[in-house]
Amino acid sequence: MALPLALTMGDPAGIGGELTVKAWRARHRAGPVFFALDDPARLAALGVAVREISAPEEAGAAFTEALPVLPMRLAVPPVAGLPAAENAAAIIGSIRLATELAMTGHVGAVVTNPINKAALYQAGFAYPGHTEFLAALTGAQNLPVMMLACPALRVVPVTIHLALRHAIAALTTQAIVTTARITRAALCDQFGIVRPRLAMAGLNPHAGEGGALGDEEINIINPAIAQLRAAGADISGPWPPDTMFTEAARQTYDVAICMYHDQALIPLKTLDMHRGVNVTLGLPIVRTSPDHGTAYDIAGKGVADATSLIAALDLAAELAAQNSNSGPST
Repeated sequence: MALPLALTMGDPAGIGGELTVKAWRARHRAGPVFFALDDPARLAALGVAVREISAPEEAGAAFTEALPVLPMRLAVPPVAGLPAAENAAAIIGSIRLATELAMTGHVGAVVTNPINKAALYQAGFAYPGHTEFLAALTGAQNLPVMMLACPALRVVPVTIHLALRHAIAALTTQAIVTTARITRAALCDQFGIVRPRLAMAGLNPHAGEGGALGDEEINIINPAIAQLRAAGADISGPWPPDTMFTEAARQTYDVAICMYHDQALIPLKTLDMHRGVNVTLGLPIVRTSPDHGTAYDIAGKGVADATSLIAALDLAAELAAQNSNSGPST
């Protein structure tokens, strides 16, 4: 029997609670079993039947009739749209406990609701975000890699949350190689793709046009491709960024390795804004999350779209099943 999924609280002032309730309503009859690490009272106030549990293995028996909740009590009642530093301990504790349960084999995967990092920083949170915190909790050897996935496309940015000028300055052959190697291993181990096809994006218009429009392809990207091919990777490129995301081009690869944040996320969100899922590669556990933030502007209004969270739960269950059926790649 499949292990349940652990769904973290996220920022209780955001839309995470609404998404959790909507996801349970959408999946409680025929979907992956999950439980929330959250405050039962605040979820019950959203009009859903709640069943408090004391251990993950109790989630399955409750799931069809009520949302299973492993209690994480809030310090102060949440107010929609207004994050409270007093609740930071519960938010962080939810992530920590979910990760511990995954590391000890009690849950199949961790799915994280959106957090507001600024609110956590005020409470002394020492990490740039979810990914770095999860890396520390799991003892990951390399900084994990962010993949965004939807049914039509998978993308991985080499540089992530940097101003464009800083992203270009930070781009190195080694960073590209490391990102691509972690991505390739994850596609084998977690996604079950025997020989993943990687497509490398160029940085400049027309992939530099032989150096006429920039030399990063010649000096940084091509050497990375050569190293990866020498190690046995099936990799093409560098592709002109303006043509590599067409429907025909997407059929030729399993993932696009992109040079910076927007180069990766613009095509994915244009193709499928609502079903985009954030997958963290390079961790010893499966972790997914919806591809959006806390959405304070619509919190508490009941209009939040749970499609991305539902997709994150479904993908987490698929990856967890794949992991249980296969060993690591060599």
